[in-house]
Amino acid sequence: MARSSTMTRILIADDHDVVRSGLRAILGDQPGWEVVAEAENGRQAVELAAETQPNVAILDYQLPLLNGVDATRQIRAFQPQTEVLIFTMHGSEPLIRELLEAGARGYLLKSDARRFLISAVETLARHQPYFTGRVSETLLSAYLANGHVTGDVLTSRERGVVQLIAEGRTNKEAAQLLGINLKTIETHRAAAMRKINAHTSADLVRYAIRNKMVDP
Repeated sequence: MARSSTMTRILIADDHDVVRSGLRAILGDQPGWEVVAEAENGRQAVELAAETQPNVAILDYQLPLLNGVDATRQIRAFQPQTEVLIFTMHGSEPLIRELLEAGARGYLLKSDARRFLISAVETLARHQPYFTGRVSETLLSAYLANGHVTGDVLTSRERGVVQLIAEGRTNKEAAQLLGINLKTIETHRAAAMRKINAHTSADLVRYAIRNKMVDP
């Protein structure tokens, strides 16, 4: 059966029944949204993501069997079209950094769920990163405290490429938007990563947020 191209398909993974029920109640009320699977551990989340191919997977960090980091890494490796929103009580900078590096592009504290859950899922469904102000401040404060402040060393074209990557654009999409070929995009991206000592796309996102290229 063909799937509706306008339907937002959502997977929920949390080991507490009451949390899953609460999320389902909130998300299921949204027009055009469907909760297609619920998992109570990380391994089940990975298996159900492969089976149901959701647009957005909402994962608790502290999942049994596979934690949120490992589950995110596996989902993103085999289901790159699925965006991962980490939904947790913990907001430490090392944890946020680890999850970003695993492939999550959204991070929401459970205490912020009532205000931001809907906008977080909407943003990720558009393949754009989502972080609340509190999470962004945590990242920025840690980087500033550690002296990870980089000057404006990028060329204007490199900044344009970094901005598009931070907004969730692929290299191909960035090439189309900037009107240059894919090889040139890859060259600019590699040069930018070298200049700012970035090793992953998550590093580019953090640099873009810190230098106000994108809204947090």
